Amino acid sequence: MKVCVITGGGSGMGLEAARAMPNDRIFLLSGRTQQKLGRAAEQLKAEGRQAFTMTCDTSDRRQVHELARYAASLGEVTNVINAAGLSPSMAAPEKLLRVNALGTVYVNREFAKVMKRGVIVDISSNSAYQLPKLMIPKRAFALAEKHEQEFLDRLLRMCVLIKDSYKSTGLAYALSKNFVVWYAKKSAFELGSRGIRVCSLSPGLVATDMGELEKGEGAAMLRHTAEKRMGTPEELGFAIAMAADERNGYLAGVDILVDGGSVSGSGS
Repeated sequence: MKVCVITGGGSGMGLEAARAMPNDRIFLLSGRTQQKLGRAAEQLKAEGRQAFTMTCDTSDRRQVHELARYAASLGEVTNVINAAGLSPSMAAPEKLLRVNALGTVYVNREFAKVMKRGVIVDISSNSAYQLPKLMIPKRAFALAEKHEQEFLDRLLRMCVLIKDSYKSTGLAYALSKNFVVWYAKKSAFELGSRGIRVCSLSPGLVATDMGELEKGEGAAMLRHTAEKRMGTPEELGFAIAMAADERNGYLAGVDILVDGGSVSGSGS
């Protein structure tokens, strides 16, 4: 049986992506809180889907390894949606980088070990597009797989130059999400010959619990959207499911910007 794994699957976009996927598969929902995961799994089961849960902190490679092993024990892992992440209001810069950036490395690498073929979709953010090209440290990005601490140190040195704590954390967030886009593209060309398709998807401000936390600072982004509103979890879930569906087989090595036109409207 096909297995679809969704990190950050306990609510919001992750859960809605499960609902929008074909139901001919087993769903494994992962996140940090078992109670939330349990509620999400019960919702899917009530809709006639098979659902399992497993807690996992994606910033811990050992836990990601165990998640991948458990997923493989359920059936053939064909779809991985890496929606786990933290926003600027939720954590300090180092934790943001560990979860959003290094967590993407761990998910892509550990699941590639158990997949024969399939799809990995890494969730980024339109904040990835807010950085001037001169501020994107691609040489530092290249350190993430083999020199984690140096990778973190280089990016954190950029963040500490900003004295405003929220803006410093915001820079860490933008760097982490720009890394996700970069790493998904790198993974696509490394794993494509094995039949594993990889792409990323960048939401704008979405009406989830996380989105509400950032709504104050992110209000300026909404002025640049075509409809002057936040996205809904259902809209983003559908877009993610579209990208993660194995029938969409020629979509690889790119980022899909789903932000209501915010980046285009701001001229970024």
